[in-house]
Amino acid sequence: MVNHKLFELIADNMDLHIALNEQERLMLKSRLSEKKFNKKDQVLSNGQKCKNIYFVCSGCLRTYYRDKAGDEHNILFSPENWWATDMLSFSHQRGATYNIEALEDTETLYLSFTMLEALYLAIPKLERFFRILLQNGFGLFQSRLTANISQSANQRYKLFQQQYPTLVQRIAQKHIASYLGITPVFLSMLRGAKE
Repeated sequence: MVNHKLFELIADNMDLHIALNEQERLMLKSRLSEKKFNKKDQVLSNGQKCKNIYFVCSGCLRTYYRDKAGDEHNILFSPENWWATDMLSFSHQRGATYNIEALEDTETLYLSFTMLEALYLAIPKLERFFRILLQNGFGLFQSRLTANISQSANQRYKLFQQQYPTLVQRIAQKHIASYLGITPVFLSMLRGAKE
């Protein structure tokens, strides 16, 4: 069974959208697994089947795409209390498009695809939770897409600071620049202008 302190983190996250009774909480706790990743560990590689959905208890994961030239493009950061997976790979149990890497030593709780499907039947409220999670994620994706095509780099950086206030000082500038679609040098200039 998973660490009680870690379970309370995921339970608090779920409490934002659903109310699990004590029996449901115990069932969920018994089905979760724990996994720690060291900084730079590869959680998922492009082409692998994504078997798990991860809840980040501490640390930070990044989801990124590597193009044919080998350049990496950061899609999402998952710090504490965020979820991480390659959604299409996980949902359809096919090869992943994205890679997921630990940017810091990271502690997670996770559910496998098979376990989550079984839990949907045992605890129908979980389907509601993950539907809301998916809706919020899709809304975030749409907002990010709109910002990338309609806002300046400076505006996108301000949005990044609002969305990820703790990450600005925690992760490498090159990762933030990749997320924003700018060079690290230009990001340095933006940050210098703010200080």
